[in-house]
Amino acid sequence: MNSIIFTHTFRFIILVLLQVLVLNYINFLGYINPYLYILFILLYPLKNNRVVFILLSFFLGLTIDMFFDSGGVHAAAAVSIAFIRPFVLKFSFGAVYDHQTMKFSNVEFGSKLTYFTIMILIHHFILFSLEIFNLFKIILILQNTLFSSIFTIILCVLATIIFSRRT
Repeated sequence: MNSIIFTHTFRFIILVLLQVLVLNYINFLGYINPYLYILFILLYPLKNNRVVFILLSFFLGLTIDMFFDSGGVHAAAAVSIAFIRPFVLKFSFGAVYDHQTMKFSNVEFGSKLTYFTIMILIHHFILFSLEIFNLFKIILILQNTLFSSIFTIILCVLATIIFSRRT
């Protein structure tokens, strides 16, 4: 039990530091800014308490907001995807998720990519909608969402491949 808590605490801290110290300074063409910190939400264990998970997601988003001085948009986006996560898991993994026997390291790549893509697109759309907060700039919101999502999906997939435990 202590090793699980340590692992998630370590993942939380490393992802926040990586986001704040490195990824925050990547802003290619004005549209591409990866948000790898949401990997914590995407890979959080399924069987843990949902209320604790949503609170941790809020704390993760709030921590990022404090460093970016972004007024709560990351917290709102993080809590939103934490809340809808069970529905996206059921859509992406189907019966494997229903039986609660799923581990992210053991699922097929296509299902994992579908799950990552849906969650990241939703997160980024909420994030940029709240950040820009102007319906007349919907093209800019969609452009930021698309380009940042592509880069974030690539980074998340690479991170899970590189750091996955081979058994």
